[in-house]
Amino acid sequence: MRLKTVIASALVAVSLGSGAAAAAAPASHECATPSIDRYQQWLASGEGTTVPATGSILVPEGRHRYAAKIKFVNPEWHVMVLWLGNRFEAQADLLRSRGFLMTYSATDDLYVQLRPASDWSGGAKWLTRIPSTHGKVVSRFFSFHPDRWTTLPELGAPSYPLSEALDDARGLVFVGKTPNDLVVKGLRVDGYRPPCVY
Repeated sequence: MRLKTVIASALVAVSLGSGAAAAAAPASHECATPSIDRYQQWLASGEGTTVPATGSILVPEGRHRYAAKIKFVNPEWHVMVLWLGNRFEAQADLLRSRGFLMTYSATDDLYVQLRPASDWSGGAKWLTRIPSTHGKVVSRFFSFHPDRWTTLPELGAPSYPLSEALDDARGLVFVGKTPNDLVVKGLRVDGYRPPCVY
């Protein structure tokens, strides 16, 4: 059984390309408190109408497993936050990372912003599109290559290059302007292992 699991993991990594290999590797033990791949802080920010409105969006899913679930309501901007270092003050150096592998479902398109500690606030950030899965759970690799990241005129353009956001990355911020049911079941960043903080 273990051999089948190892082979299946290897096939997933190969199918996603070499850039996803590290991200697809099995994660270490989860944290003592609820987490997904050791990420403990999945938060509804209170910006836009969401369910839940604020606080943690982690919910139990089976024994010792969790999923991050949030519903975006109404045609307005919504914000959901993931702190990469599990503390607001923490930051991660992702300059050598190829990207992240995410297992998720979404009923509409949305975006994820890479927000640096040096310029956390405001909507003018580098972002990449997270395609709708029409409610089906899929695993997709999102590259940190500059060609894959862009800006939205409605939110504004940052005054710094993507490399600066990667250098002191504080969080991934999921934003969307349409009603959406978003569920994240896994997220692994190539070359980065988040610390458990409690």
